[in-house]
Amino acid sequence: MQNQENCYKNVWILSGTSDGPEIANRLLVLKYSVFASVLTYKAGQAYIENPKLHIITGKLNNKDEIINFIKKNKIKFVVDATHPFAVIISKNLNEACKEINTPLLLFERKSLINNNNNFFHIDNLKAINNVDLENKNILLAIGSRFLSDTANYYMNCKANVFTRVLPTYEGITKAFGSCIKNPNIAILQPSKGENSILEKKLCEFWGIDYVLCRESGSYSQKNWERTISGSKMKLFLVKRPKLVNDNSYSFNQYQDLINHIIKTNIDV
Repeated sequence: MQNQENCYKNVWILSGTSDGPEIANRLLVLKYSVFASVLTYKAGQAYIENPKLHIITGKLNNKDEIINFIKKNKIKFVVDATHPFAVIISKNLNEACKEINTPLLLFERKSLINNNNNFFHIDNLKAINNVDLENKNILLAIGSRFLSDTANYYMNCKANVFTRVLPTYEGITKAFGSCIKNPNIAILQPSKGENSILEKKLCEFWGIDYVLCRESGSYSQKNWERTISGSKMKLFLVKRPKLVNDNSYSFNQYQDLINHIIKTNIDV
């Protein structure tokens, strides 16, 4: 077991609501002081209340902001558990931690792709090829950042475009500000239970032929895999980007990440 001095080293977690709360909880049990960065107030509510947990809300704009935060709060470990497609923040974290020699630990969700004859990997959001798109119904479950541009592309391919967006200000605003018809927009939180049929019912209601989402490893991706499997629909998954992180360790199991932090504390 760690000694008391090692227990109070500060760990900074950058994550959404899928992995961050679980990592934070495990560290808090071990008496670490945890700083958790989230984008929205609602995301912060996924974390438990604890006097040793500090929630920081909002975007980090550049490498210098990251370095200042690490120094100000005496951070000993940085955990990058951000979305696999959040390439800018991951790049900035890598450069910042490398510059000031702070350990950067990556938590990367396992890919959930199953072998299925109607699942297809594609390289980018506009790479659905070799299928008939004209008058087909395509559901975009890709987040809101690139929604308008992607929707416009597939409309130009003469597809009927639908979307599911999260119930956030940004998601709703960008969806209704896009070229997608209002009746073709669903605002809902992805199901977390394995027995949920919400996504399946949505696809049936709209008569969806194709679903486009990203290989995030999240429960959202798992829902689409489960919905498409055994159906006549096709699922197109955008491959996750490959990041160059030359100053970090990578983990895909919570306990392996925690064990590394414990061991490093003991070895110091």
